[in-house]
Amino acid sequence: MTRVLDLFISALMPVLKVLLMTAVGTLLATDRVHILGTDARKHVNNVTFYVFGPALIGSNLAKYITFSTMLKLWFMPLNVLLTFVVGSALGWLVNKITGASDNLRGLVVVCCAAGNLMTLPFIIVPAICLEKGSPFGDAEICSAQGLVYASLSMAMGSICLWTYVYNMMRIYSSSNDSKGDEERHQLPAGETLQNPSIPLEQPPSSSSVDENITNGIEINCSDQNSDNKAEELVLDNIKQDLQIAGTKPKLRGLFAPSTIRKVQFLNHIKHGLQIFIRKLNLSRVIAPSTIGALVGFMIGIVPPFRKVLIGDSAPLHVVEDTVYVVGMAAVPTMTLIIGANLLKVLMKKSGVQYRVVIGIVIVRYLVLPIVGVLIVKFAVRFGLVHQDPLYQFVLLLQYSLPPAMNIGSLPEYGFGDAISATITQLFGIGQTECSVILLWTYALASIAITLWTTFFMWLVA
Repeated sequence: MTRVLDLFISALMPVLKVLLMTAVGTLLATDRVHILGTDARKHVNNVTFYVFGPALIGSNLAKYITFSTMLKLWFMPLNVLLTFVVGSALGWLVNKITGASDNLRGLVVVCCAAGNLMTLPFIIVPAICLEKGSPFGDAEICSAQGLVYASLSMAMGSICLWTYVYNMMRIYSSSNDSKGDEERHQLPAGETLQNPSIPLEQPPSSSSVDENITNGIEINCSDQNSDNKAEELVLDNIKQDLQIAGTKPKLRGLFAPSTIRKVQFLNHIKHGLQIFIRKLNLSRVIAPSTIGALVGFMIGIVPPFRKVLIGDSAPLHVVEDTVYVVGMAAVPTMTLIIGANLLKVLMKKSGVQYRVVIGIVIVRYLVLPIVGVLIVKFAVRFGLVHQDPLYQFVLLLQYSLPPAMNIGSLPEYGFGDAISATITQLFGIGQTECSVILLWTYALASIAITLWTTFFMWLVA
């Protein structure tokens, strides 16, 4: 019992730190203080997004990631993807059970799928390492490894957010638009389209009808004749090519049916890839945090880069030290922004159904963590995850986080364009409802995360 109490206190302290920093952010955003007003939040959010976050991820990955550690951590990207996939399936069930309105269905799915991998692991994991009752050994080693795991989580979360979540919201918003267009063009039963201000045209006389029909037949026939002539010319050209191919063995295979089918198949693949790239919008996928992660991986894994930049004896170690110091500002700044954004929610009224909010809370704080325990334990049992208690703890923690604040508070970025917008704002759906969902889930996060982190530490210790 004493051991469980120590674990509970170790789990409670990081959550209290998050709550205190969030409260400070809320206070700074009030009208009386007005330090984190709308414009200030926009600029601070952009600096965090473009500078602090990438610096934090890149410096930690470069410092602690090597090729051998990458082989050990291969399961974490897969685990992050599983949180999104399982959460999406559970969100679909919430929509079916609660009967959520059409404009909220996409929002419900992404709130169940995307956890806050950008901020909370950076606060919770190192803080737990520094507590006396921590089961993860030496505090300094634990904190360093924890930052590596949190950095990798943040990088993968950013990629999934702007590929999976962004396109999920786009699909639901486009389906809502199409339904709205159908409803606008569909008339109620028993009604006819009438406009008294527009006089009805008199029906044409039979002579004019006959004349139009005759002219139409002549026009169609002439068009048809021209089309037939064009087809005959094409067929003649093909016949000539086939005759040439028959006389020249080198060209004979070009007109074989199998070759034609291969060309058609390759054209279909090329067309599909073009549509995929155009829909994917790579400028959103390649976020600054993703670029920071790629640079960090490159420096950490490639030995020449590592010798030049990493370590006290490295010639350019001052560069890495500077980037690390800049990145340390990311965690408190992100948390202050969360508190400031939550203040906006308190001032809004929303017609969101409470059963929808309850469904999201049950998924994120009950069902998804249980599924996460089963997945991680299965991976450990079959040797997919190495026997590191801290690593297993971070994998489990990824299933028990509240919805990502990025759904409702991340800048729209197409490089060179730092417009403060959210994913819901990008599509113009569910903005107020998203704020209400975030308010309730984050209000309950202090209890849920404390209980689950206590259980996870007991499970892996």
